[in-house]
Amino acid sequence: MHQQIPPNWKIQRSTPFFTTKNVPAALLSHHNTAEGVFGQLCVMAGTVTYYGFENKNTQEPEKTLVIKAGEFTTIPPQYWHRVELSDDAQFNVNFWSDKDKITQPLINTK
Repeated sequence: MHQQIPPNWKIQRSTPFFTTKNVPAALLSHHNTAEGVFGQLCVMAGTVTYYGFENKNTQEPEKTLVIKAGEFTTIPPQYWHRVELSDDAQFNVNFWSDKDKITQPLINTK
């Protein structure tokens, strides 16, 4: 599922490491990356299951990807998705863009 992040894009922000104890609820439900923003979901421990959806109202995923420790996936701009974590999961997300988006929202929720 990887889409290549354009080579001139830079990381705008990175999240802290999330586990089942501190993952934001928004990541566990339908959300998408903002316009002009790629997400890079990096799994450090356990597994994270990524579900991709055609749009914000679709309930059945069109894509399912299990990302294991040491692996990552890219999330294209404005693509609706959510994640599920294994009990031992630890992951973070890097947000990439070609423009300075330091003060702008990088995800949208329903």
